Amino acid sequence: MPPPFRVVRAAGALGAELLDIDLAGALDDATIAAIRAAWLGHGVIFFRDQALPPERFLAFARRFGEPIEYPFVRGLEGFPQITPVVKLEHERVNFGGVWHSDTAYLERPPMATMLIAREVPPQGGDTLFASAAAAYEALSEGLKATLAPLRAVNSSRKADASKTREDFQKKYGAATNAEVLEAEHPVVRTHPETGRPALYVNLGHTTRFAGWTEEESRPLLEFLFAHITRPEFTCRFHWQPGSIALWDNRAVQHYPVNDYHGHRRVMHRITLAGDVPN
Repeated sequence: MPPPFRVVRAAGALGAELLDIDLAGALDDATIAAIRAAWLGHGVIFFRDQALPPERFLAFARRFGEPIEYPFVRGLEGFPQITPVVKLEHERVNFGGVWHSDTAYLERPPMATMLIAREVPPQGGDTLFASAAAAYEALSEGLKATLAPLRAVNSSRKADASKTREDFQKKYGAATNAEVLEAEHPVVRTHPETGRPALYVNLGHTTRFAGWTEEESRPLLEFLFAHITRPEFTCRFHWQPGSIALWDNRAVQHYPVNDYHGHRRVMHRITLAGDVPN
C-alpha cells in the first residue's frame, strides 16, 4: 500500500520532502510507520507549512521516540525537552555552527533530532546534511579495514563546538553542572534498524582515536571529516516558517549555514533518546 503522502527526493545520497500531510491532524499508526520508513530510507525528511505549537510538536516527536533534554542549554519554560535555537540580529555566532552529529559525547547519543522553524531570515539560514553511510560506502576496502577496529573519543569541550554554545549557556542556563562530557564510540557504527554501516566521527566533537594521541589522529580524522561532507554525500534545506526536519543522528551529520547576519532566526529542537553505538 502506498504511503498517505508524496515523497520527493532532495538529492542522490539522502533527503526527501514528505508532501500532502498535516502533522497537526490525527495520525494513525500506519501513517507514523510510513513516515518512519521514509526517514530510515532517506536519512533526513522534511515537512512544510506545519502548524505545531510546542505541545503539539512534542506530541508528534513522542510518536517516534523518547524526547530528552539537551545537557548544556535549558529548554523552553514548561517544555524542558524543547531546546530554543536562536540567533538574534546583533549576534555573529550561530548555535552548532560546525559539521557535527548531535551530542556524540554522550554514552547514548540521540537517535534522532527534530527541528521546526519559528522565524527565519529573509534569505540564508539553510541547513546542510551529509550521509555518513554513503561516505563510508565510498571508502576503499583498505581504509575500511583500517577503521573497523578503531574507536574514537568525543568530547563536549572541543573548541569547534563549544564556542558556538557559550552565549546560549549565558542566556538560557545549563541543564547540567558537568564542565565536560566525554564518550568513546566505534569509528564505524552499524545502524541498529537498517544494518547499514556509517562513519561515526565528526568535526564538532571527535578529538582523537582511542589509544592514539591527538597529533597522531589529526591527519586521518581531517581526511574523514572532509570526506563525509563531500558535495555528493549532501543535501541542502531552505527553511520557511513551519518547516520541519527530522534526521537520523546515527547516520547523518548537519551544518547550519551562518550567512544571515543582522537578521533573526528562531528554531525549536527536540532530540530523541538513542542507544549505545555498536
